[in-house]
Amino acid sequence: MDSRRRIAWCLTGAGHWLEEALDLALTLEGVDFFLSRAAEEVLKMYRLERRLQGQPVFRDRMASAPLSGRFAQQVYEALIVAPATSNSVAKFALGISDSLVTTFFAQAGKSGVPIAVLPTDMETSMMSHDPAGRSVLVRPRPIDLQSVERLSAMDGVTVLRSPRDLARWLGEDLP
Repeated sequence: MDSRRRIAWCLTGAGHWLEEALDLALTLEGVDFFLSRAAEEVLKMYRLERRLQGQPVFRDRMASAPLSGRFAQQVYEALIVAPATSNSVAKFALGISDSLVTTFFAQAGKSGVPIAVLPTDMETSMMSHDPAGRSVLVRPRPIDLQSVERLSAMDGVTVLRSPRDLARWLGEDLP
């Protein structure tokens, strides 16, 4: 990757795949992390906030998300939202941009910046882990799965099914 170009990596309030996504992101150079308010809470619940020490981290504190202008300026060569909650995916699919993460998604799309999204709700049922490490069964609602389908049909957006798929996308599809 060109040392002057960066990746914008958004974290939402998802716990599923959070540790795996962080593991992957922290192997890369040139990553700026953008945290939704829910991501800040979830990172603390899963005791992962310290992993971001020393990294460029930006928090959702302004209504207008002025940092989104970096996409038009071609500062970022990709936007990654991993993991993405059903709430974020639904907003992406409906074109709602009312937060840092959703505004970044909209601006990256408008600027032709490739977008990769790793939704947490990909199957009719799946096993996940709560903050205490216990396995829990999660059953996404049909509407959540429909939002993922809708997102998959958007130009410039790659919906990934696992952290492994995200790692492949990073290695194969970025300039």
